[in-house]
Amino acid sequence: MTAFIILGLLLFLLVLGIPIAFVMGGLGLALLLIEGFNPIMIPQGLYSSIDNFILLAVPLFLLMSNILLKGGVGKDLFAAAQSWVGHWPGGLGVATILSCALFSAISGSSVATAATIGTVAIPEMTKRGYEKSFVLGLLAAGGTLGILIPPSIILIIYGVITEESIISLFTAGIGPGLFLAFMFSLYSIVYARYKGQLDVLPRASWKERWDASLRASPVLFLAMTIVLGIYFGVFTPTEAAGVGFVLALIITIGRRSINFTLIKEASQEAMRTTVTIFLIIAGAKIFSKAITLYRIPQDITVLVTDNFTHAGTFLVVVCLILLIMGLFIESLSMLLIMVPVLYPTLLNMGIDPIWFGIIFVIMVECALITPPVGLNLFIVQAVGNATLWEVSAGVWPFILIMLGTVVVLYFFPALALYLPYNF
Repeated sequence: MTAFIILGLLLFLLVLGIPIAFVMGGLGLALLLIEGFNPIMIPQGLYSSIDNFILLAVPLFLLMSNILLKGGVGKDLFAAAQSWVGHWPGGLGVATILSCALFSAISGSSVATAATIGTVAIPEMTKRGYEKSFVLGLLAAGGTLGILIPPSIILIIYGVITEESIISLFTAGIGPGLFLAFMFSLYSIVYARYKGQLDVLPRASWKERWDASLRASPVLFLAMTIVLGIYFGVFTPTEAAGVGFVLALIITIGRRSINFTLIKEASQEAMRTTVTIFLIIAGAKIFSKAITLYRIPQDITVLVTDNFTHAGTFLVVVCLILLIMGLFIESLSMLLIMVPVLYPTLLNMGIDPIWFGIIFVIMVECALITPPVGLNLFIVQAVGNATLWEVSAGVWPFILIMLGTVVVLYFFPALALYLPYNF
């Protein structure tokens, strides 16, 4: 009963619009004081939540993605992808998804991915006759690849919370991320064949393809350096973020597409986002410590194992809860609220935490594009100068594709687990 009262109070305070960091931190502090626990745990919890070498990757990846965003690299990525697949039915949609997947492998951020590719893809696709709601939905969904395809900021935070290997989580995200990109692209082709009357680009010559690919090659090199460097153990995720930031500066300065003013703006935006994330993490750390001392995770574990003896049933219930929470709570908050509560249950039910982490992130992706508080909806709405209704109307097919991917992962876990456990 105590668990339900605390979680209900948490959701009630969030619905009131109080910032998540203050809700979790304040509620955690109140719970500790009510039971007479030593308040010294609060500053200790705040310090330990951010005194982590792995978390240094978060501001560095954010800074790198903002530098690339300000430097306009999305135009080169989209042009290169368009030169290869633009003549296909639905080729511009496929080019958009390919560009999102490539930028995801650089930035680790869904917001940066949607904003960067959207500025180029939206006017190009609408000019060619694509319905605006489809274009906006495609871009919102494509942007979510930024938190699944490594490097992923959400997977870094999941790894910090659960103390699972970040590299294993990154490699586990590759298969499902590419599968989702393929399914989004396939839907774009089917949509184009069904709709008809869409302008198809002429087939690019080999010289045009070569020139476009050459212009995008520095960004592709950056993506390969980060992913392969982490995968083969050349550097840690944090070191990869530092290397990526330096390469991003070199690329954008070499292109003469960035100046001191833009670098300053990118740094300020990265700083604001980092402070927001770290405040939420600190509040979640206090809340997590409080509910652990109240034995809430243990009680929920007993409740779940007594009522859901099958892992499949447990996963269905978790996914339904995450879908409902996603209507009201943004992705990072869902992660920091739910994972500390669910993690002990995973171990007792024999569920692989790496595999579950990928399923959890896909459900978080759904939250990013479900109204009324899906963050990607607002980003795409701003970039596309559209209404929230137009964006929301276009995302539903992609939400169904994401949910279908969760089902595929359940029956074929090797899609996520083959790389982490075989290489």
